[in-house]
Amino acid sequence: MKFQKFYLLAVTAVLAGIPLLAGAQATDGLKIGVVNIGRLLQESPQAQAARETLEDEFAPRRREIVALQASIEEKNAAMQKDLEVMGAEERENAQRELRNDERAILRAQNEFREDLDLRNNEAIGAIQQDVLREISSYGDSLGLDLILADGIVYASSKIDITEPVLERLRASYNDGKAGPE
Repeated sequence: MKFQKFYLLAVTAVLAGIPLLAGAQATDGLKIGVVNIGRLLQESPQAQAARETLEDEFAPRRREIVALQASIEEKNAAMQKDLEVMGAEERENAQRELRNDERAILRAQNEFREDLDLRNNEAIGAIQQDVLREISSYGDSLGLDLILADGIVYASSKIDITEPVLERLRASYNDGKAGPE
């Protein structure tokens, strides 16, 4: 009876261990790489060029909004100075005009922010495609089976491919293959 229990226990242990052994054999020789996509999107020349392009594109509107803000502050200061000598109707008109100007600047700021966000998202989308294409190409050239990106707590430098991919992005940008959108 004890032999049967021992035999049954041994067979159960072997059967339970088969999937673990199969999994270990399946991952034997598995080549994995880890990449920090956030760093690539921050440090690649494509991303830097896109940021500069957007800055140049939106700088005139930014200056215009700053000038409007300064104008409103000047009007407010002048109104505050003259408030005591103004009649009731004149004071109401000045305050109404100031509120209208403040609403206009808020609208301009919101439109500016929305337009900038839209263009920024378009530029990032194009750059993300270039980055993912370069990651895939690099992974293929090394014969990697799996490349992980998000949610990595730790990766040794042996499998971190961020720097080589960044170098390839720099080289492709300098060769004129990829430019800012």
